Amino acid sequence: MTLWFVFALMTVAAIFAVLWPLSRSGRTDGGGSEVVVYRDQLAEIDRDMAGGIIGAAEADAARIEISRRLLAAADQSGREGPPKGSLGLRRAAATLALVGLPVIAASFYLILGSPQLGDFPLSERSRVADANQPLTNLVAQVEAHLEKNPTDGRGWTVLAPVLSRLGRYDDAVRAYRNAITYAGDSADRRADLGEALLGTAGGVVTAEAKAEFERAVALNADDAKANYFLGLAAEQDGRKPDAAAIWQKMLAKAPADAPWRPLVQAALVRVGGVSAPALPDGAVAAAKDMSEADRGSMIQGMVDRLATRLKQNGDDVEGWLRLVRAYLVMGERDKAISARADARQAVANDAERLRQLNEGLKTLGLDG
Repeated sequence: MTLWFVFALMTVAAIFAVLWPLSRSGRTDGGGSEVVVYRDQLAEIDRDMAGGIIGAAEADAARIEISRRLLAAADQSGREGPPKGSLGLRRAAATLALVGLPVIAASFYLILGSPQLGDFPLSERSRVADANQPLTNLVAQVEAHLEKNPTDGRGWTVLAPVLSRLGRYDDAVRAYRNAITYAGDSADRRADLGEALLGTAGGVVTAEAKAEFERAVALNADDAKANYFLGLAAEQDGRKPDAAAIWQKMLAKAPADAPWRPLVQAALVRVGGVSAPALPDGAVAAAKDMSEADRGSMIQGMVDRLATRLKQNGDDVEGWLRLVRAYLVMGERDKAISARADARQAVANDAERLRQLNEGLKTLGLDG
């Protein structure tokens, strides 16, 4: 505050130094003083002539010269004298500038500046977020900001997933709740909150977490995260058929390139909703020593051979169901739908086989 007061005094002094001359008259009455001098000189000539110091001719010549100078000085004084009106105008302009300039400057600062912005000392500036700082340091800075601005919904939204990634699930739960309070409710935030609650329980879908997943599904029935964890809750409760039904429905609606497809397919295999393509006994032993890529190639070859056999002999309902199931597990939904159509066409003339096929497809979640 003292610094600003000194700056104000310096500004006033500078303006005063510039404008002070305007408040004074333009010049002194130099012409008037010259007239007095010349008049004294005329009187001095008369005294010199009376005393016999100079003659009459010399006195006349001197009087003529001095009179000429006297007239010129009197004329100059009359023309250069500053009018009173002009002096008053300059003084008014000086006063207006002295008072008006600071007022105008302050007005512009209040409109365009940031008078409410607090001090930003060098020690604080040195701690500004840097992309090269460790994540924990950046999180600490965001948390410090949110302590001072607890209603910053955007800040809570950014902080919450980072806390979850760091394994600070209790803090993440608090951050997600604040994000919902100050940034608005949404299916994503509810699902993320449920996942954080699951993290605090060590991977168990508690009643509280399940309630958040159900709220997320109420806001968006196709929320993948919420649906997956609701299926996991059913599995943990021992309701494997219910879990399989939830995950089969997810796969039925999802695009073929959904990034979470492998996770859901693995979960389905785990609860027996969809089994992996069956391998002969010898192949099972061989597959244990294969790399993941080689094992996948072997399974793909077996599926292709099954599809070829069924095109030659389409009466094998169980074979068709294995083929459709294999395509679903492999994430090739388009091929599963195509195989379903081929299977129905192959057994269309046999009512019993068609019934068995449709029931199996319904179990797989592909009865449409």
